[in-house]
Amino acid sequence: MPADLHVHSKLSDGSTEVDEIVLIAKNKGLNAVSITDHDTLAGSDRAAVFGEKFGVRIIPGTEISCIDPATGRSVHLLCYMPSSRERLSTMLRTTLRSRRQAVQTAAQKVICAYPIPYDMILRRSAGSGCIYKQHIMRALMDAGYTTEMFGDVFRKLFDNRFGIAKVKFDKPDVFEALRIARESGGVTVLAHPAVYNNYDLIPALIEKGLDGIEVYYPRAREDDEKVLGDICKEHDLIMTGGTDFHGCSSSQTHPLGTCTTADDQVERIIALAESRKSGASR
Repeated sequence: MPADLHVHSKLSDGSTEVDEIVLIAKNKGLNAVSITDHDTLAGSDRAAVFGEKFGVRIIPGTEISCIDPATGRSVHLLCYMPSSRERLSTMLRTTLRSRRQAVQTAAQKVICAYPIPYDMILRRSAGSGCIYKQHIMRALMDAGYTTEMFGDVFRKLFDNRFGIAKVKFDKPDVFEALRIARESGGVTVLAHPAVYNNYDLIPALIEKGLDGIEVYYPRAREDDEKVLGDICKEHDLIMTGGTDFHGCSSSQTHPLGTCTTADDQVERIIALAESRKSGASR
């Protein structure tokens, strides 16, 4: 059976515990799963314990928040199986620190519009490496201001153009992040290119050493799979699939294993990571 290589847990902005994710994967018959929490490897480290216990292969991973310096658009890179983590972890911690500062500012703006105690938000982010918009929305739901995570209140607060609590945080240049991820021995994959309109960036990323593209994902547009698949075949890139699972912290219903990576592509990731171990920066 294949693997789901794009999964988020409660350690970032998902709603599901790490052990529960591993058990769901086992019950669904998945061979492997990668917990790719935002800008942290903590989920993968915790999953390794449960994977061994329950007989599910864990592919260590993280989703790196980046920015395209030419357009200012967000870009997400998935990094799998880094063998030398020092520089990668430093970059991830810097991003999380910036995100924390930005979201604290956002939370204060939310509290001005909806007078809830800040502790309500903190309690709902307990265990995560940061406060995320989903934690704020859960607090507002529990306070009775809305009954849905991604409805009118969410748009009022966090719409990209008009949100009253929309704030930006510093992200690494995607080319610098790609370089650091590769130097760490990691295998790099461009996540959901259509979500952030990253198609134009693909040739430059390939030139700088991108290893693969997430071809199969729930929010893919009608022709994404063919176009992205053709690009991967032309450049001999790894083709991955992942659900971008968030549990109930998602705008749509996508159970674990909705989109998956074929066995042969998983083996390519593992083999490539193994080949890079000796050359990874220490």
